[in-house]
Amino acid sequence: MKYSKLHSNGPLAFLGSECENPSKAKAAVLPIPYEETASYAKGTAEGPAAIIAASRELEYYDDETGTTPWDAGINTLPELKPPKNPAKMAQTVQAAVDKILSAQQFPVMLGGEHSITIGAVRVAKKRFPNLSVLQFDAHADLRDEYDGSNYSHACTLRRVIEDGITVAQVGIRSTDRESLEWAQGKTKIFWARNKSNWSAADVLAALTHDVYVTFDVDAFDPSIMPATGTPEPGGLLWDETLAILKPVFSQKNVVGCDVTELLPLKEMHAPTFTAAKLVHKMIAYKFERALRNSK
Repeated sequence: MKYSKLHSNGPLAFLGSECENPSKAKAAVLPIPYEETASYAKGTAEGPAAIIAASRELEYYDDETGTTPWDAGINTLPELKPPKNPAKMAQTVQAAVDKILSAQQFPVMLGGEHSITIGAVRVAKKRFPNLSVLQFDAHADLRDEYDGSNYSHACTLRRVIEDGITVAQVGIRSTDRESLEWAQGKTKIFWARNKSNWSAADVLAALTHDVYVTFDVDAFDPSIMPATGTPEPGGLLWDETLAILKPVFSQKNVVGCDVTELLPLKEMHAPTFTAAKLVHKMIAYKFERALRNSK
């Protein structure tokens, strides 16, 4: 395997290198620069390209797993530019993710705003009927509608739950009363303010075997992730986040994931690099066993 493009200004591809055999890649990275329903600071449409650019500075080797995720094959697809209408956007994303799953590849979506998750989860549900969703987020995203749209980023998990999907929400610290009342008995919320009272084992117990992971970067505390449109104090830190993600990937069948809501800051590179590192980590966790067995 050639790693010579690692620190080059190479193509718009995750890790800065194009996959030699895209059809044989195990992971497909799909950038979706969509932010039509963003409700506070704008700029998340620039998130996917920024994450990919930052990924060029990542080492291919992951020291925690002792593997090189690139060896699994990571194919970066062209940017998906769905229609502005949020409902039609969800349909477009659903069709795109369906193609990835049909190719037996692991979909990794880069947002853009969190509403891109709806279409991906819907197509995953068709293939994995007992699907559950693990949401990392500062916000519950359980509103029925927001700013006149049922497909706003603030409504993402409500649409998911209405589709009959089990949901576990980690790092939440902002919601509205109506959403919370509606959600009683429909979702398991792991509040950030109570994080000393729950563990990764509790999160695992709230999930089915087949899991889709959606990660809004504002789940992180603003001290390490100020680069987001809707920051909330009191969030998760890096190591405690990985302590939840790693057992989920090792003990469940994670069928897809996304990282959303990065709003790149030109004067601050660390948050964007953190988002790129998070993507790389999830790919490493997904293929750790396969890569070890291939040695």
